[in-house]
Amino acid sequence: MSRWRKALIAASVGMAASAAFVVTSSIPGQAQASLVANYRCTGGIAGSGVDIEARMTPQVEGGTMNVRWDMSYKSLQKFGSPGFFPEGSSLDLEGVVDISGGWIGQLRPRGGQTQGELVPGDYLELPEGLSDSASLTRTGTIRFKPSTLTVRFTPAEGDVMVNNKDPKIKYNGPWTWEYTASRYDDYLNDLQRTEGLDSVAKLDFIGTKVAYIGRREQDLSPIRVLIDGQPVTSGLVQPGQDRSGNDMTGTETQEVLWTSPQLEYGPHTIEIINTESKVAYLDAFQVFTGDVPEPPQHQQATCTLQGDPGAIDINVPGGSQTPTNTATDDPTEDPTDDPTDDPNDPDPTSTGTTTPPAAGTITDGLGRVIVVPQVSGTTSSTPKSTGPTATRYYRAQVAKTPSGGVDTGEAPEGPERPYGLMAGGMVLLMGSAGGGLVLRRRKAAHAGGAH
Repeated sequence: MSRWRKALIAASVGMAASAAFVVTSSIPGQAQASLVANYRCTGGIAGSGVDIEARMTPQVEGGTMNVRWDMSYKSLQKFGSPGFFPEGSSLDLEGVVDISGGWIGQLRPRGGQTQGELVPGDYLELPEGLSDSASLTRTGTIRFKPSTLTVRFTPAEGDVMVNNKDPKIKYNGPWTWEYTASRYDDYLNDLQRTEGLDSVAKLDFIGTKVAYIGRREQDLSPIRVLIDGQPVTSGLVQPGQDRSGNDMTGTETQEVLWTSPQLEYGPHTIEIINTESKVAYLDAFQVFTGDVPEPPQHQQATCTLQGDPGAIDINVPGGSQTPTNTATDDPTEDPTDDPTDDPNDPDPTSTGTTTPPAAGTITDGLGRVIVVPQVSGTTSSTPKSTGPTATRYYRAQVAKTPSGGVDTGEAPEGPERPYGLMAGGMVLLMGSAGGGLVLRRRKAAHAGGAH
């Protein structure tokens, strides 16, 4: 093959690069393209609405295809804790990617993030990424398109103390806060005190059980306790007596004065009501959450895809595109190349026409793959798609190592190979196109001078 013909091939590669974003990779399957899908989530832990972004990156390597979603919040509004929970609650996201073409079905990228101790209104941390993979046994074009997204919250099993100063506790009547000093051993060294008849302290919570924590002391008022507005028993709580029913003669702090029966997991309300014009105390409420094996449906957020994010097509060629180099070939020289060829003379064996390599299946002189993502419609140099379909091409691993080299991706040392570098260096490709045209004009001029 003559040098002018090599220049023409390099020029054709340059023109292809001007119409598509080109990524060069010595390891097939490593080049990546991404697109962004935006979701609006409402209901449950999303409240009035939360905007999140999923950056989808599919990858095909070997016999496996994998999809990763990188997740992030898009606004100040975030998923919020619905209640008081100990450390260990989990926020779980599951997306759906519809796949068509050479492989038909769905992948479901999943991921979860464990949360710390929570109180109502705390924002929930998103998992960094979701992923799913499947075996790939066929070649052809595979289309990846993001679809639905589901967000679930699973509470941790355990209990949380809600101190009397917590703003979630609502007071009705003449309640006063008192600092009690460490010698009394009240929870966090404080409590609420009232002498008002029918004074109420109320807490809305989510859980499976709740306890009323206070003092036992002489001559305290009886207390009525309501769960969800209803009495659990007809009897009253007697903080002025010990558990045996005897009148108190001293003071006992952080006493569990009343505990609810097991409740169905969900939102509930506890109220304590002072029934006489005597002293009553509230130290804290203790909220319990039992084992919840499945994420509660009422806390699930519904997420809607905003607009059409587009899709990514990946073409997985078959074995016919394996390089033809053998172990004895010089990776930069054609065996038929005559080193004495005049660069201004045509190849005597040439038919006069040259077919450049097909887009997406180009290799340079080092046996490396040039991956050419193609865009249907408007061409863009960024791999992120917001509507058009980006196409990426991959080829099977190189079957043999070029002569003189080891399987490291590094080119073996050998004779001068400017045209292999011309095909691999994208920054010089457009110059190559002009160079090819100049050579052809010189040839024509030379031919004219001979006559």
